[in-house]
Amino acid sequence: MSRILTISFLVLSLMISALLLAGDPTLPTDCPITVVRVQSVDPVVIADIAQWTEPWEIRTKEGYFIVGVNADEFMRLEGLGVSIEIDAKLTADYCAPRFRLPDQRSGIPGYPCYRTVEETFAAAAQLATDYPTLAQWIDVGDSWEKTEPGGNAGYDMMVLKLTNSEVTGTPTGLGQGKPVLFITSAIHAREYTTAELTTRFAEYLLGNYGVNADATWLLDEHEIHLMLHTNPDGRKQAETGASWRKNTNENYCGATSSSRGADLNRNFSFHWACCGGSSSSECDDTFHGASAASEPEAQAVEAYADSIFPDQRDDAMDAPAPDDATGVYFDIHSYSEIILWPWGFDTDTNPPNNTALQTLGRKLAYFNGYDPSHQIWYAVDGDTIDSAYGRLGVASYVFELGTTFFQDCESFESTIFPENLEALIYAAKVPRTPYLTPSGPEMLDLNLQGGAFVAPGDLIEVTATANDTRFNNSSGTEPTGTVAIARCSLDAAPWTDPAPAFHTLLAADGTFDGGTELVEQSIETTGLADGRHTLFCQAQDNAGQWGPTSAVFFWIMDPATAPHIAGAVTSAGDGSPVEATITVGSISSGMSDPATGLYNLMVPEGVYTVTATPTGPDHGGASVSGVAAVTGSTTTVDFLLQPFEVSLFEDAEDGNAQGWTAESPWALTTESAHSPAHSWTDSPGGEYGDNVDSSLTSPVMDLSNVENVELRFFHTYVTESNYDYAIVEHSTNGGSTWSEAIRWDGSNSGWDEVVLQLPDLSGTAQARIRFRLDTDGSQTRDGWHVDDIIVRGKAIESSIFAEGFESGDSSGWDFATP
Repeated sequence: MSRILTISFLVLSLMISALLLAGDPTLPTDCPITVVRVQSVDPVVIADIAQWTEPWEIRTKEGYFIVGVNADEFMRLEGLGVSIEIDAKLTADYCAPRFRLPDQRSGIPGYPCYRTVEETFAAAAQLATDYPTLAQWIDVGDSWEKTEPGGNAGYDMMVLKLTNSEVTGTPTGLGQGKPVLFITSAIHAREYTTAELTTRFAEYLLGNYGVNADATWLLDEHEIHLMLHTNPDGRKQAETGASWRKNTNENYCGATSSSRGADLNRNFSFHWACCGGSSSSECDDTFHGASAASEPEAQAVEAYADSIFPDQRDDAMDAPAPDDATGVYFDIHSYSEIILWPWGFDTDTNPPNNTALQTLGRKLAYFNGYDPSHQIWYAVDGDTIDSAYGRLGVASYVFELGTTFFQDCESFESTIFPENLEALIYAAKVPRTPYLTPSGPEMLDLNLQGGAFVAPGDLIEVTATANDTRFNNSSGTEPTGTVAIARCSLDAAPWTDPAPAFHTLLAADGTFDGGTELVEQSIETTGLADGRHTLFCQAQDNAGQWGPTSAVFFWIMDPATAPHIAGAVTSAGDGSPVEATITVGSISSGMSDPATGLYNLMVPEGVYTVTATPTGPDHGGASVSGVAAVTGSTTTVDFLLQPFEVSLFEDAEDGNAQGWTAESPWALTTESAHSPAHSWTDSPGGEYGDNVDSSLTSPVMDLSNVENVELRFFHTYVTESNYDYAIVEHSTNGGSTWSEAIRWDGSNSGWDEVVLQLPDLSGTAQARIRFRLDTDGSQTRDGWHVDDIIVRGKAIESSIFAEGFESGDSSGWDFATP
């Protein structure tokens, strides 16, 4: 080690030690990585650094970017002459040892929502077993460790292929078979959210086949190929808590070095190592490998892409793929909440299909709210999306999920997964013509007004909203048109050859003249066979572009012989009728009569879970599973709904704490409120301070006779994203220990209602909740306001006596012989 490097390492260690002495005992001193804020947003500085390590986050408004560095890299940053500040909180987060949570039996330690490599592969293999006509689990290559004899076992490079193998579908215009969406994820090992999102996407599609019309036609008509773990060797390192990015190739940077391996997203063959967007130094985070596609993982991705996509683009850089080119490719990463598309290697030049790529990018960003920024501040050469688009002409995108590599499970479950699932479903609809379809209108809220069960010969009353305006315009405004035509076809998709008969829908206001139109039509069912049918609908704009297809199921059923599920919904409190929505599986719903509580639903024959969800706030819902619906019969299912017991109500209106414990600076305020005129806030009269850890804590609640406990409240918040957090916690022991329920950072747009299920508090005699603000030592904001807090649940139903005779012990019983 050079003398300069030794001094730099010593300085870094002393800085960390100083932070420890200053009151941050969570910051480890032996961690190989330190997270720093570099006080510069100079593109030249950022591009220079990005050649050897990728910036984690660029904060232009605040004037700094974030990056994780080792001692050597810290010295390189110093050599740039920029101001460097250690981020103690992020360093502690990334260096903290990983332990399983209490009762955690699966998942990455401390992150039960993210399956390990083995668990992910086992789940995918099980899907292929459970859905043999819809899913295949395919070995397409080997990881680096598997190619090396005598070392770790390594992994097969696996792809989960989803399509109905019993349905031929309609080939693309290039005669290439069904249109293809191909997704790779977790190519950078430390990005926890990515593989789980892709796996759950597969589970959603397969679990909803035959239940949801869109999921069904997507698997019938398209192919979806998912490489859930593109860097499985590296992910095993990251599962320990290491901030591991590259693969684990021991030929680079030393066999045992924590910096060994190649950056797989710099190793692809198209414009490999061309343009200063990667490093030739083996120990750097962005080391591009020994040669183009030198790594077996990159070879597997490129070879598989070549096998499922046609080559649709000439080699010249200005040669576009044809407008009717087919196929979509995604590479799922984290983090930054952005969507990117080519070129990565040249940030000054747009690809020849940029207008169409931009349209789809802005459409996808509508669903997850990410910035469709196209390119980042620095070049990236030898990457996945340049390879797929540059070599094959495939519409290619990167998703950067969330706000951190080791994303908390609550954020993943509540935001990242549902919002990006919508984006992936949309993407799965458009690979037939991804450069055309996204500019056309969507068909939303497709509904059959008379219900999904139709007597033979009756009309179906179709309504929908044709919408040509749903784009994310945060990085430029997408041109939109007006809706011109809407149509539906029965039991055949619009692209079927020969073309199906179409039923034209009418504008509800009489004229197609807006970007959004309510459309409607009555469609004949005479001659349709009994059973399930599919209605496929789409809309066209005034430029002549058809948008993506949406579908809905309906059933032709004779009311005289069709199965019925019927019953009454009443209150367990006083026996009065309760108005509720009754759902039968996911195929039928209706309302109970508010005057009588009675309901009666016609359903196809089958076995269902029936659920009653009250429309009012005073009762909890209930479900009954295993309900058999039989042709010619009515199955009775009655619901006795338990009233909610309110254990805590706080509207902050009496001007005192009502048993609450408010640590300074928490206080009542009139500066903002959901219900006039008070709320609680962590920063009355201004912004919160630096390094605040302060709570508003409820009184102790006796919930020993309460189940299905939920917390409801309204809040508004403005905090520094990814650094300052508004956290809800609960305690089962009067506040001796606390468990996190949810956290927020950044800001919301106004007063939002939050409903949290807190099952841990059910049956607890010393329950408490608290609202805690946790900030770092840098930026400050307006903070958190909370109002109208309610904790409630259902009374636990008690059995006077129960005996199932399962123990075999009858000693307490008296028997008499008749």
